[in-house]
Amino acid sequence: MFSREKEKNELKRVPMMPVRDMVIFPQMMQPFIVGREASVRALEEALAGDKKIFLATQHDASIDDPKPDEIYAVGTLANIVQSVKLPEGNIRVLVEGVERAKAVQIVSEEGFYHATLQLVPTRSEPSPQIEQAVRRVNGLFEQYVKLSQSLNYDTMIAAARVDDPAKLSDTIAANLQIPVEEKQELLENFDLLDRLNRVAEILESELEKLNVDRNINSRVKRQMERAQKEYYLNEKLKAIHKELGRGEKNELDDLKKKIEASGMPKDVREKAMQELKRLEMMPPMSAESTVSRSYLDWLLAVPWKKKSKEIRDIALAEKILEEDHYGLEKIKERILEYLAVRQLVKNPRGSILCFVGPPGVGKTSLAMSIGRATGRKFVRVSLGGVRDEAEIRGHRRTYIGALPGQIIQMMKKAGTINPVFVLDEVDKMSMDFRGDPSAALMEVLDPELNHAFTDHYLDAEYDLSQVMFICTANVLHTIPQPLQDRMETIRLPGYTETEKREIAKRFLVKKAREATGLTEHNLTFTDEAITYIIRHYTQEAGVRNLEREISNVCRKMSRRVVKEGKEIKIEITPANVNDFLGVIKFRELWSAKKNEIGLTTGLAWTEVGGQVLTTEVTLMEGKGRLTLTGKLGDVMQESAQAAMSYLRSRSATLGLPRDFYRHIDIHVHVPEGAIPKDGPSAGITICTGIASALTRIPVRCDLAMTGEITLRGKVLPIGGVKEKLLAAHRVGIRTVLLSKDNEKDLAEIPPEILSSLSVQFVETMDEVLALALERPIQASALPDVPEVATKFKTEAEQDQELTN
Repeated sequence: MFSREKEKNELKRVPMMPVRDMVIFPQMMQPFIVGREASVRALEEALAGDKKIFLATQHDASIDDPKPDEIYAVGTLANIVQSVKLPEGNIRVLVEGVERAKAVQIVSEEGFYHATLQLVPTRSEPSPQIEQAVRRVNGLFEQYVKLSQSLNYDTMIAAARVDDPAKLSDTIAANLQIPVEEKQELLENFDLLDRLNRVAEILESELEKLNVDRNINSRVKRQMERAQKEYYLNEKLKAIHKELGRGEKNELDDLKKKIEASGMPKDVREKAMQELKRLEMMPPMSAESTVSRSYLDWLLAVPWKKKSKEIRDIALAEKILEEDHYGLEKIKERILEYLAVRQLVKNPRGSILCFVGPPGVGKTSLAMSIGRATGRKFVRVSLGGVRDEAEIRGHRRTYIGALPGQIIQMMKKAGTINPVFVLDEVDKMSMDFRGDPSAALMEVLDPELNHAFTDHYLDAEYDLSQVMFICTANVLHTIPQPLQDRMETIRLPGYTETEKREIAKRFLVKKAREATGLTEHNLTFTDEAITYIIRHYTQEAGVRNLEREISNVCRKMSRRVVKEGKEIKIEITPANVNDFLGVIKFRELWSAKKNEIGLTTGLAWTEVGGQVLTTEVTLMEGKGRLTLTGKLGDVMQESAQAAMSYLRSRSATLGLPRDFYRHIDIHVHVPEGAIPKDGPSAGITICTGIASALTRIPVRCDLAMTGEITLRGKVLPIGGVKEKLLAAHRVGIRTVLLSKDNEKDLAEIPPEILSSLSVQFVETMDEVLALALERPIQASALPDVPEVATKFKTEAEQDQELTN
């Protein structure tokens, strides 16, 4: 105890600063940042005086403005060694503790605390007990520094080599990794011997903790032997959990609850629970554990029972389909039939449709509209270029980086068991040594099998029977026949000129204006302008190029709006279309053409719709050779040979000598020679061209034909009638010759097309020649061989006469 006289002499009044999350000990150098306004003022007051300040720890570090009773009374009187002002207004300060002090009185003046201190000297006379305590503390501290990974051994040992026991206790206390409360307890302990003993107790406790950690490391090292680094870290983590009495049960329990709540079928749930048990036995960081965990995640990610609530209101569905697409009545009717069945049957089988048509006719967008009309989720996977069977069924889990196939991945994306699932470009799949994806697709698209679809990765049956599958394709002949047999094929032929104009008015112009920032005030299209663009700037079955040309007009208009102001207004008419799109790309070839000898018009079907092809035939003096050019396929060449054989067999009817072919060569050419052409439908076209060249009778220019020819002159039916008639209508043909057997196909032709076309049905080649040639053939036109040869030699002259 101190006497009153001595206590009075040692009272001192200094600025006071509360500190957070640390305890300042005497003889200790400590940097920290001062940011609170009161603390900054106290620091400035101290700097203006003798640079002494009282530092005391506050009870709760989260309080910004502590009251006197929220600050420990015992602290440290410190010297301010250095202070630096920071740009943010804070001050970085370095202080050195001088000695312990106890705040007798704390008052707030001028926005900060002043403390009246009672200095507490802790020096004591040397004694055997203190010396023994010092030796004990030094030994324990040396062991502690050796085991601790956060302290530098040499630095700490050098700092602890001091003769003053009080300084030794404070140095060690300042560097111990213990809570602030325990450090404050050591600061408030004024009895040196007692404080040294307390430091020794804390060191012994910390050493015990460090030894436990060392024992854990030793145990893990004995167990792991030559395991990898990840395995070592995992075992160490397990050992720590074991010491703490904790485990990984929480995560595994969550997985178990999710499996039970997922609605999996019984056999799949049993497989998932079995995999979960295996996962429990594995080290969490092992490679096999990652595979099992990924497998369980996929099982839980795919939907097993969650459904979209379907819209079964047929009137609403019809309205949505009409809003999104113009025309396509047959497809809309099929969708409404499907919805009607859904209303009458509780659990109907999923439907598999295949939309076949040229690019740009709206196959994929129609599938999206079906999803919107039925209220189902919509997912799409493109199969173009897919040649690996694993893309459909997935890889087995034994492979590194294995994943489920696209079917299961898209089901996970949909999140429901009844989405609208689009398999785009199904005709562009191929096969190689890795398998045939089209064969794997048969299980997906078979209504009798897809309720138990098995993915190689999941290795469990998955029900796809409630999915509405929609395939899209440009052609059917590249799709294997067994796969075609599993789908209901709906053809989307090219649009008529009227339909294109309506689509442009309702959808394309509006879409292009919005995409280019224009308004209806800035730009409008007349019906005549749209028709002009369709005829002279596009030649397609769909509307993609039409959309590009309209967008091209809008972009040029946007530039003018930016330059001339938003008030500009322009109406696009046929007169000013060229100003925006340049010179026309396609001419109306047929309206001004005259009848010519050996020039016939045929109709062809391509992947992008119907097309008009001309066939040219010319005769030369020769020895009976038939030359075919224009990159014709084998089937088309055989059709030409069949046509030639038919004409030779009918030479008398055509007014030709029996051996007319011995003195001439015939050259048949189909223009656009870089484009491959094939198929039997050009048979009657080639035959008519050769007959015209031989008889010198021109072929009608406003007539087109398509049909296969036999050696006996029969005209056989062909496919793609609708596309071919649309192509004929598009270029201004007035009459089309078809096989009699194709009469049934006119039911699908729009009325406006039939009203502008005269479709003639023929059964024999004689009927074709009677309709196609400008005048009837006279049997006595060419009586003998010399006259025939003369006519062939002067063919160019006669052509010139006809032209004149």
